[in-house]
Amino acid sequence: MVVTVRSLGLSGIAGYAVSAECFLSGGLPAFDIVGLPDAAVREARERVRAAVKNCGAKFPVSRITVNLAPAGQKKAGTVYDLPIFVGLLAASGELPPPPAEAAFLGELSLTGALRPVSGVLPMALAAREHGIRQLYVPAENAAEATLAGGLTVYGVDHVKALVAHLKGESPLSPAPAWEAEPEEAELPDLRDVMGQENVKRALEIAAAGGHNLLLIGSPGAGKSMLAKRLPSILPDLTRAEALEVSGIWSVAGLADPRHPLLTRRPFRSPHHTASAAALTGGGPTLRPGEISLAHNGVLFLDELPEFRRDVLEAMRQPLEEGEVTVARSGGTLHLPARFQLVCAMNPCRCGWRGHPSGKCTCSDREVAKYVEKISGPLLDRIDLHVSVPSVEYEALRRKSEPESSAAVKARVDAARAIQEKRFAGTAVSCNAHMAPAQIGQFCALDAAGEALMKSAFDRMGLTARSHDRILRVARTIADLDGAAAIGPEHLAEAIQYRNTDILKG
Repeated sequence: MVVTVRSLGLSGIAGYAVSAECFLSGGLPAFDIVGLPDAAVREARERVRAAVKNCGAKFPVSRITVNLAPAGQKKAGTVYDLPIFVGLLAASGELPPPPAEAAFLGELSLTGALRPVSGVLPMALAAREHGIRQLYVPAENAAEATLAGGLTVYGVDHVKALVAHLKGESPLSPAPAWEAEPEEAELPDLRDVMGQENVKRALEIAAAGGHNLLLIGSPGAGKSMLAKRLPSILPDLTRAEALEVSGIWSVAGLADPRHPLLTRRPFRSPHHTASAAALTGGGPTLRPGEISLAHNGVLFLDELPEFRRDVLEAMRQPLEEGEVTVARSGGTLHLPARFQLVCAMNPCRCGWRGHPSGKCTCSDREVAKYVEKISGPLLDRIDLHVSVPSVEYEALRRKSEPESSAAVKARVDAARAIQEKRFAGTAVSCNAHMAPAQIGQFCALDAAGEALMKSAFDRMGLTARSHDRILRVARTIADLDGAAAIGPEHLAEAIQYRNTDILKG
């Protein structure tokens, strides 16, 4: 007798339907799992054998064959323990065949207890798309699975409870839909930063339009402190954005069982020793990297010139396309990577170039060599280049409280509302992602603006890409100002943020 149990698997960050076909036949006792299983899937034999015996059921003494279909797709992880367990007991007559609209997933311990697995949210979304109505998952994953909606989710602590439920002896209660609770920890606030009004203005523009940002200044000027406060002024995640990001984090094993849905935009800050694979994704099972974990959020690279050249260059394509393609021997994976890049760096190796103290001992050649680590094409993809001066003593001792993040966020939200209306019905969500045709439509300049743009283009040696990025920034500044058209003052402010001379000290 062949019993088919529905389950799910992961391909990259997307779930797909899997069928566990269990067959008992005569012959010498054996337990084979086929369908391109990896080592973790093959080891399910011993976990299932122990769980069956420890839940009081009889393990069949026969030849057992389990086929995980589609057989041509590689299966990885411990998620198939539970469907194999259910199929084995159903094939041996210990359980009735499971309902056709039910699916099972989860890792078994030797005692029969269920352990949580990664990637439950994308698998639950795939289950809904494939007509599954009941989903049985480990109890710790139940809240995450309910985020998919349209499913009756059962959280299972132990296989004894599942066996009793499937036999109709002691029904399990469906897991309630998870609801977000207010975050306990507050985000770092801009009111903590004394002075640096010009940098705060640049942060506000970056947040309002989703623009990339480079902060350049001496040690202790507040670059990292300012960058870490950017999430406090970013717009809230929409439901669709939150589900997308939470699914990526779930696959990476970063989901919090108590708070499975991210309600704040992610902020990722990898160390400068990170490899290109850690940034873009990859590995034996093709997992998402830092730029995908920062999707719909912020990727902060502190000490930018200390990153390896190949690591920085790996971001060029994702910055343009909002997606990273990871090609490995195990397959090709397309991962979302629509992140906001924020970088911080010193003006020279010693860090004191241009500081009032005059402590810098770097020669012009040493400064040029230090800055050369950052390629022109990468700099061209960063919209705002901002100098962060040393904070003056008077600013540190100022008694008046700086503007709070809440006040800045109100202006950012108003600007984003304008953009949401502007780009309604398109895939574009903010000014930074405008296509060339949209730039021509929404970033028209008057005669004075055209003259100013031409002068800047010739004087600064701008590229076509930097020309378009200036117009996108100018559109954001106009939105913050509530202006329908880009004025010369908006364009002039946008142009000043493309001044690469600050990289020369």
